[in-house]
Amino acid sequence: MELQRPTPSRRTLLRSGAYLGAAALGVAATATAVPAHASDRRAVGTARRAAVAYPPTHWIPASTSNYTVATRPTQYPVEFVVVHVTQETFQDAMKIFQNPAKKVSSHYMVASADGYVGQFVREKDVAWHAGNWDYNTRSIGIEHEGWVDRPEYFTDAMYASSARLTAAVCDRYGIPKDRKHIIAHSEVPKATHTDPGPLWDWDRYIALVNTATAGPVRPYA
Repeated sequence: MELQRPTPSRRTLLRSGAYLGAAALGVAATATAVPAHASDRRAVGTARRAAVAYPPTHWIPASTSNYTVATRPTQYPVEFVVVHVTQETFQDAMKIFQNPAKKVSSHYMVASADGYVGQFVREKDVAWHAGNWDYNTRSIGIEHEGWVDRPEYFTDAMYASSARLTAAVCDRYGIPKDRKHIIAHSEVPKATHTDPGPLWDWDRYIALVNTATAGPVRPYA
């Protein structure tokens, strides 16, 4: 996504993860609250696995006008992860995904300051992120808060969190953890966008994906 908006201050950037964590707390707490009775712990473990991915994600649903309901991987195979940069703050990109007039979404978005992960579209559904219907049907889209020409947004926390998420996605669908299958938005055929841009450290990212340990928990179903 490359809609141009005013660039926020560093203070705004550092607040983003904490702000979003508080905003999504109600949804996350509902999915993972600890029960009063020990006998219910098994049910909580099941609910937790159904509600989060690795690393933990918060469910922030996109408008239903901005994605296509599907039954992947039965209906379409999932073969790629597409890496994006928002050209927006997390908050502004979130509002775009929730605006039915925008006709755009992504499965996940990772915040710069602390690696916070929001999930906007279920993996079984087709997010409208790649600008190419065939690739939309066969990929998981991961947005990253920041700007392609401002590498300070590509923090250690963002790289690490995103890599763990991508590793989990690859493990779920048997996607090879290489540059042929973990691709830039700009590498999608007929793409008109340039993200994540030349300042995204692909060697570092792929190495992190391949050393990440993807846990048994699953995304919001």
